[in-house]
Amino acid sequence: MTLNPENTKPQTDLHARKPPTRASQLTGRLKQSLIKHQAGSERLVAWVQFFVVVTFSLLYSLAPKTFTSEAEFAPVPWVLGAYFLFTVLHLYVCYRRLPPDWFTYLSIAVDMALIYVLIWSFHLQYMQPPSFYLKAPTLLYVFIFIALRTLRFEVKFILFAGGSAIFGWLLMILYVFTADPGNTMVTKDYVQYLTSNSMLLGAEFDKIISMLIVTLVLATAVHRSKRLLLNSIIETRMAEDLSHFVPDQVLHGLSHSDDAPQAGQASRYQAGILFIDIANFTTMSEKFTPEEVVSTLNDYFTEVGAIMERNGGTINQFQGDAILASFEQSHEGHNSSECAIKTALEIQQRLEQARFGDQQLKLSSRIGINSGEVVGGMMGSQNRLIYTVHGDAVNLAARLEQHNKQIGSNILVSRDTRLACRDGMFEFSPEGEVKVKGRDAITQIYSVKPATTTN
Repeated sequence: MTLNPENTKPQTDLHARKPPTRASQLTGRLKQSLIKHQAGSERLVAWVQFFVVVTFSLLYSLAPKTFTSEAEFAPVPWVLGAYFLFTVLHLYVCYRRLPPDWFTYLSIAVDMALIYVLIWSFHLQYMQPPSFYLKAPTLLYVFIFIALRTLRFEVKFILFAGGSAIFGWLLMILYVFTADPGNTMVTKDYVQYLTSNSMLLGAEFDKIISMLIVTLVLATAVHRSKRLLLNSIIETRMAEDLSHFVPDQVLHGLSHSDDAPQAGQASRYQAGILFIDIANFTTMSEKFTPEEVVSTLNDYFTEVGAIMERNGGTINQFQGDAILASFEQSHEGHNSSECAIKTALEIQQRLEQARFGDQQLKLSSRIGINSGEVVGGMMGSQNRLIYTVHGDAVNLAARLEQHNKQIGSNILVSRDTRLACRDGMFEFSPEGEVKVKGRDAITQIYSVKPATTTN
């Protein structure tokens, strides 16, 4: 099958449609991307927990021990030891898989238990009434553990952390009342509250309100941010998928442009253009099923495409069994024209060895190469755009590919391509002058093969 040179404009569809934004649309690979992100966040949470327990342990080991002989027991080492073991377990689970929800809820409960048991132990450590621990600044760590759950972008975990913090502090207040019913230490005098072990219910209520507000604010922020995260995952996956269809320079331009793509956006640049077509593939494909034809083409495109990309080429279009590729920049010391010829020679060498498809077919190809100015840009309607590379340089390359059949060659290059190559890079053989269909100008053409010695 051969490209029609009248329509040799490689086209890539760019649909102007909004990406899905709902979590219910995150199926398959998209859901796996979200799970991967959450697993990384949970590992970060586990490392923060590990840092907290190590920090608490160091502070406890360096601080003077204030427990007296009358103290019933010293709970701090036991609490820190148990929390350390749980943190190691959390890290182990996180590096194997995303922990199930029940394990995450357990982790939150353990975080809050660590803080509150440490705070509760203060009145034993310093031999003071229970109301003493209500003023401990260690309570501030509760807000850290609530905020830590925002890393998972799951509102339910933030709400559970905030609810656990509030419930835990209510238990701490309740313990003050029940530990000594005859002396609850409650006062309404703010000065007395600040200068003694008295308990001011309004102050404790303020702490609970602060926990509630922080929890709700963080939950609301995460709920709004999660939609952006889901959109980001969807768009990233769409961009990765689109990269299989759209040339890299198009994706790069779209990602760095402040404006939406519009018809008429185009740029001029110099490039080496390579057209390649499988010889006699239409006749050959008549003998095989459509599935066998597709398998053969996919194997062939994979082999040829890898060679093009290895030499700095961009595949602009697959059409039937033909490929259009452009070489726009120097690559590994070769200019764009040299890269195009180097690619063609490597393809022909590879086709001598490779077999394709289930039938293990041996294929041959014809290649046309031209160098010159091309125009790459957007065209189409408001709702659908295509990326098109076109110009006289593209059409001539397509005509040269066809002309191979007439003179029995495999690779033909134009005079412009020949002049763009350095002396000694390749061996060119003049094949005369030709006036190709659709062009008035006479074109000097050359066949090419590897040079005996290269610079």
